Amino acid sequence: MKTEAPLSMNAMIPLVADTPKSKEWQRVLRRFVRNPGALVGGVLVLMAVLFALASPWLAPFDPNAGSLTERLAAPSFTGEAAGHILGADAVGRDLLSRIIYGARISLFVGIASVALSAVIGVTVGLVAGYFGGWVDDVLMRIADIKLAFPFILLAILVMAIFGTGLGKLILVLGVTGWVGFGRIVRGQVLTIKELEYVQAARSIGATHFRILGKHILPNVMSPIIVLSTLSIATNILLEAGLTFLGLGVDPSIPSWGGMLADGRIYISTAWWVATFPGVAIMLTVLGFNLLGDWLRDELDPNLRV
Repeated sequence: MKTEAPLSMNAMIPLVADTPKSKEWQRVLRRFVRNPGALVGGVLVLMAVLFALASPWLAPFDPNAGSLTERLAAPSFTGEAAGHILGADAVGRDLLSRIIYGARISLFVGIASVALSAVIGVTVGLVAGYFGGWVDDVLMRIADIKLAFPFILLAILVMAIFGTGLGKLILVLGVTGWVGFGRIVRGQVLTIKELEYVQAARSIGATHFRILGKHILPNVMSPIIVLSTLSIATNILLEAGLTFLGLGVDPSIPSWGGMLADGRIYISTAWWVATFPGVAIMLTVLGFNLLGDWLRDELDPNLRV
């Protein structure tokens, strides 16, 4: 009588690395590394996040400590003189330290305001697209009215009435930025709600809340993620612009927009005061835009090559 050979230990151990999910993540990582734009964008965003999270340890000086003897000190790339690698501002504060701490404000405002916009816009888009009829008409007319007001005028009006501050700035950016999310989600829902699996869920008595949360929302997450990434870059620019105009962050808080405002009158005599914060804004916004472009191509099968 033949006896079967015993299974080896290697055959009994499941190969976790060969699961479909792990293989898909490996393919995504390979596509990310092979894409120069995505790789550069990821590095730039990672650097900004690192500066924001580790600023107390990375900053060589106190960002608010000034010295009139070092007023407008030129950049010292060799580490000589007072050690201000990127120079000092009009009151002798180290620019590198202020730029590192400024990443906190820019990323916090950008991410928090986009999160608020996404919550409002996605909710409006889901409700308008799913229920349609007069609900859709009312919500979309509100969106049209919002688009009729220039953002900068609305921001100036709100700040003039309620005053400036970090929380008010996030609120203004969040409330005024929901329309893009709402329109994109509404367009996706109008198509998805007619698909067979949604109709099947409705026919077996699933509630509207369950259909929206379980069957529709997961299928509109791709454009939401892409738009969120690109909107963070936009809101970083808006925060810097409003702070430059004196309508954003308090001047006592290190922010890139405030540093630009402080350095604009010294642009001909101390170019570094405004140049380096501007470069920080440019690189951070570029990083989020490059990352957003890659996510758009990655999450859309029609654009994936």
